[in-house]
Amino acid sequence: MPPAFRTPSGVVLPADIDPFHRRLHRIAPAGLVDQTSQTSGMKRREAISGKTVGAAHLWMGQTHVPGATNSGNHHHGASETAIFVVSGTPAFVFLDLEGDEPVETRVQTAPGDYIFVPPYVPHREENPDPDVEAVVVIARTTQEAVVVNLDGLDWSEVRLTTPH
Repeated sequence: MPPAFRTPSGVVLPADIDPFHRRLHRIAPAGLVDQTSQTSGMKRREAISGKTVGAAHLWMGQTHVPGATNSGNHHHGASETAIFVVSGTPAFVFLDLEGDEPVETRVQTAPGDYIFVPPYVPHREENPDPDVEAVVVIARTTQEAVVVNLDGLDWSEVRLTTPH
C-alpha cells in the first residue's frame, strides 16, 4: 500500500485518495456538457458526473423545456431523481392509481418547488407557458443520466433491473 500523503499544513490523508478527489471542483455554466441521454422536447445538460468530476454515485445537471412544449414519456431506471424548479412553471405528469384505474395526474410546480421521482416511474415534463422556458436542476443517485424513453405513461414498457 502506498504511503499516506501529507498536505502542506501537515494533515495526513489516506493513501487511497487520489489527487483529483482531494479538492472541490467548480463547474461554470459554460462547462455544462450537452452530450448526455436525451428525451424529445427537452435538453439535459450535465454538470456533476463521473465524466466531469469523477463522481462515483451522483449525477447532477439541468433540464430545459422550451415554452409550450412537452417532453417525451420516460423513466430513469433504478435511479432516484430529485428536481428543483429554477424558472418557469413546469408540470410533471404520471399515472396514479385511484382504485384499480390509472388516472393521468399533473403535479403543477413553480420556482422554488422540489419534486421527487421514484425509480422506474414513467413520467413526462410539460411546460404550458408559451413565453417562459422551464429550467430545473436535477440530482440522481447514479452518476450517469439514466433515461429510458417510452411510448406511454403506463408501466407496460418498464423493465425492472436487479442490482448485481
